[in-house]
Amino acid sequence: MQSWRRKSLWLALLASWILVLLGLFPLLRLAVPTSPRAGAPRGWPRWLDAELLQSFAKPGELLEDGPRPPQALRGGSCNWGACFDTSKCRGGGLKVFVYPAAGPVSETRRRILASVEGSRYHTLSAAEACLLLLLSPDTSTGECDPVPPQWDGGRNHLVLSLHPAPCPRTFQLGQAMVAEASPTVDTFRPGFDVALPLLPEAHPLRGGAPGQLRQHSPRPGVALLALAEDGGRWHVAGTDFSACPWDGRCEQDRGPKQTHPGATLPNATFCLIPGRSPDVLHFLQALQAGCIPVLLSPRWELPFSEVIDWTKAAIVADERLPLQVLTALQEMPLTRVLALRQQTQFLWDAYFSSVEKVVHTTLEIIQDRIFGPSAHPSLLWNRPPGAILALPTFSPSPSDFPFYHLQQGSRPLGRFSALIWGGAPGQPPLKLIQAVAGSQHCAQILVLWSSEKPPPTRWPKTAVPLTVIDGHRKVSDRFFPYSAISTDAILSLDAHSSLSTSEVDFAFVVWQSFPERMVGFLTWSHFWDEARGGWGYTAKRTNEFSMVLTSAAFYHRYYHTLFTHSLPKALRTLADEAPTCVDVLMNFLVASVTKLPPIKVPYGMWHQEARPPPLEPGGPGLRQEPQPAAQNCINQMAAGFGHMPLVSSRLRLDPVLFKDPVSVLRKKYRSLEKP
Repeated sequence: MQSWRRKSLWLALLASWILVLLGLFPLLRLAVPTSPRAGAPRGWPRWLDAELLQSFAKPGELLEDGPRPPQALRGGSCNWGACFDTSKCRGGGLKVFVYPAAGPVSETRRRILASVEGSRYHTLSAAEACLLLLLSPDTSTGECDPVPPQWDGGRNHLVLSLHPAPCPRTFQLGQAMVAEASPTVDTFRPGFDVALPLLPEAHPLRGGAPGQLRQHSPRPGVALLALAEDGGRWHVAGTDFSACPWDGRCEQDRGPKQTHPGATLPNATFCLIPGRSPDVLHFLQALQAGCIPVLLSPRWELPFSEVIDWTKAAIVADERLPLQVLTALQEMPLTRVLALRQQTQFLWDAYFSSVEKVVHTTLEIIQDRIFGPSAHPSLLWNRPPGAILALPTFSPSPSDFPFYHLQQGSRPLGRFSALIWGGAPGQPPLKLIQAVAGSQHCAQILVLWSSEKPPPTRWPKTAVPLTVIDGHRKVSDRFFPYSAISTDAILSLDAHSSLSTSEVDFAFVVWQSFPERMVGFLTWSHFWDEARGGWGYTAKRTNEFSMVLTSAAFYHRYYHTLFTHSLPKALRTLADEAPTCVDVLMNFLVASVTKLPPIKVPYGMWHQEARPPPLEPGGPGLRQEPQPAAQNCINQMAAGFGHMPLVSSRLRLDPVLFKDPVSVLRKKYRSLEKP
């Protein structure tokens, strides 16, 4: 009898534990959206009452929060296939025309206009545009724009509003798409409208402040929770928060108050954000601070939810289950916390830190809808450097870009193409061509002839194909995506560069391990000049560097596409006017994409001693010391990027046994140590 009672007691305890686990386990999967898919009708999911609440309440008590029947979409049955004519975009892709403002241009509208005009999609002709952009009136002017003359029922139109409009629209939206800040889930049309973040009035035009996270794992003593309050304020809760839910009934002090804008952002691991509309501004604050957003039954569509997989950066929870949610947050593994915090920093920097990035992301989403199957895959949207910097016109496959080899456990194979920029009078660079052609990794040699005089008729015979390309007499020509380049790796050279075959071989092997970076021989370093109040750069030998000269450097051919089609035309013109600035611009571009410094490899001193004197300004040559007249270009480029992207390094990679006191016969790259 006692044995039977003991077994019954154990069975009862086991059954109670099973019930507890069944009630709490779904809460560990707090974010329920599936992976986003472009064009698919997907709104923010309804709460699955049968899954989350069955153990806590009777079904009859939850009728008001149960699944609701689908409501009529705003604008009738409008969707992408029915209300947007993609045939207008087949010629030159997405081209955007912005209607001029009827009244005075406010600061907010000026920033949006500058962002659109600086993109590769802008056109000045409404006839050749396939998307007509209408900016909603903002709070500063308070004037309502009239119906555009080419409205046509809103077809192929986008009404964009970064801030709530102060006056009602005087026309029906019809077939127009709407891109507005934090739309409600009831009015948002998935796959047609675009959900934007609610930006503060002082949000920067470009660049933007970096993320504030300095340590991904929680430090001892750091608060677990920050509670969002009205007016952009935060309350940081202590470690014992069981008696302090977010419904306002606190039985203890909720910690020090933090405000934003101000000196601090929420310093906590999780940021609890109620689902009501006034709290949407807290969402961006949490992203910037690296505080994992915990969205409590949000009633608004998350920004760019069509392409961003928010399950990797945010948590969705039911606001009716405070204690269960808090328990799940406490028990979340640190590896999961680390991954979520890292993703918040990536998303903030890639899509939300400036007005320019928000506008460009909106246009990129519409471009993906036009491309259809050849659009960005989800990996490019949700992994660094982001879809804005991974152009689908280059390739729809992530394996063709230089950023994803490490994630996929691969490395670029094949060989490299040498691109020699020439055009100075005299004989062809025979010694350089022979040294490069002698490399076992060289696939072809391309000579970009950028001189008014015709190129030589005779070139040296090499074991690899040699092709002469006629340039356009501009320094930026060397970074054009020429179709003749058949390899991923490019060795950029000047006609007066001097390299040995061993130096080329070793540098290419190093590049294969770091295909997203530039690998070079000669370096510059940037610095902040207190006397001038600006940036400067120098070629003097120091213990650190931040740039490698493109007169002898390896990099991925994708950067030619990014240089030509992504950089603003004003920056490319600046590089053409000051030839030494082209090295700065290319290093700016690669550093802004990778957030990493270049890599330096050994370069023999005898090359510099044998180098001919510098040529006239604008002529090709081995540029070493920047000219004084070109020093200011680094400040103009920093202003164009909105920040200083260069990253300094103190690392140089040498071969094993380099300068070791062993027999030279044991060394693979012997000529690197030529006396």
